[in-house]
Amino acid sequence: MRLQHAGIACSHENNADKFYKDLLGLKKSEPKTLPSDLAKAIFNFDAELQIINYMGKNIHFEIFIADGAKGGSGEINHLCLEVSNLAVFVEKCRRRSVDVTQIPKGDKILTFIRDFDGNLFEIKGK
Repeated sequence: MRLQHAGIACSHENNADKFYKDLLGLKKSEPKTLPSDLAKAIFNFDAELQIINYMGKNIHFEIFIADGAKGGSGEINHLCLEVSNLAVFVEKCRRRSVDVTQIPKGDKILTFIRDFDGNLFEIKGK
């Protein structure tokens, strides 16, 4: 089993690009449009939604651009990403003004970041 994609709302394409393309290094697809009738039927969202896919070898985010959207509907909702070098990635986040929270848990430190729309990610090193 694998995660095929994660669907996440972002308020603006620029925010999505800064996080998914620039920070995570994912390839960006051409935007597509989800017609308002489908957006209403699927998400109860009464407007067209722009969809942009950001993909890597084993990862796929389907980003729905909705002006004014806020991500992160609660502290429990998050995705966990594994990076090759946790310290290097955390420093990259800080250089790009990405909020990094590190929480002690026993002899470990849990690391969380938020994208520019407030979506929460747990980050683990290999």
